[in-house]
Amino acid sequence: MKVLVTGASGLLGGATARAIAAQGHAVRTFQRRPSGLAGEPGFEDHLGSVTDAAATARAVDGVDAIVHLAAKVSLAGDPADFRRVNVGGTGMLLNAARIAGVERFVFVSSPSVAHSGSSIVGDDARPADPERAHGDYARTKAEAELLALSRDSDALRVVVVRPHLVWGPGDTQLIERVVDRARSGRLPILDNGAALIDSVYVDNAASAIAAALRRVDAVHGNSYVVTNGEPRPVADILASICEAAGAPVPAWRVPASVARAAGSAVEALWSVKPGVDEPPMTRFLAEQLSTAHWFDQRRTRRDLEWTPEVSLDEGFRRLAAYYR
Repeated sequence: MKVLVTGASGLLGGATARAIAAQGHAVRTFQRRPSGLAGEPGFEDHLGSVTDAAATARAVDGVDAIVHLAAKVSLAGDPADFRRVNVGGTGMLLNAARIAGVERFVFVSSPSVAHSGSSIVGDDARPADPERAHGDYARTKAEAELLALSRDSDALRVVVVRPHLVWGPGDTQLIERVVDRARSGRLPILDNGAALIDSVYVDNAASAIAAALRRVDAVHGNSYVVTNGEPRPVADILASICEAAGAPVPAWRVPASVARAAGSAVEALWSVKPGVDEPPMTRFLAEQLSTAHWFDQRRTRRDLEWTPEVSLDEGFRRLAAYYR
């Protein structure tokens, strides 16, 4: 097939494009800045935004399948920007796919679309819930996921993949922020750091998305959470990241209730006077660092005929090698 991958300039988007190409498909990437893949055999780059109807139509023309990763990902920002990119951009891409006769559509979402703040202990993929999801990113991704699934049909087969806490060498969304905060002494452990959380190494997330593309005819209409299936205490994960990067392991503790209250206050301040970087704490971030969230992977692995190949320990070894 010829497969369009949006958002290929990001860590997961680039890894996904390569995983799909490794299956023998031709890959066209579509994002606002060069993906870095255009010089490699089997890839072609299209520059543009999913919010631009003309650019989107050109990118979709002549492809058989779409893997949609492009999104506005942030802990803060203008709510209208999240809606324009995450909901409006997804709708524009789906419309272009229908007009172009695209048959397969993999929507890359997030478990946050179904997370209302309480612990997740061995759950499967809950339905996306924009009303209860926390934060503009999660709410708009939930709306976009529901929109994508509403377009599922025999003509356009749609499947949703929700990778959870993707990380790996070169990651700026999780790893770099953890390391920067640890080095500046701004990385606390909330409560006792014992909450079990799942994550997924980037190569495993990419191979799962490629597996969903391969299996879309059999599994369309469904949503799947993807993790390594190795839940660990949040304090252990933070320590492993810091040790790999040669950064100080966080040792000071803050009650989760205090962090949530501080996060709410920071969000209120950011809505009036946004900072130049991500806020130091939000209520959503405090919840993520203090509540359990790990998932049953049996349905995901069975339906996608997929298993992760890189263990967490091997991933941390690769991360350490990257920092060396």
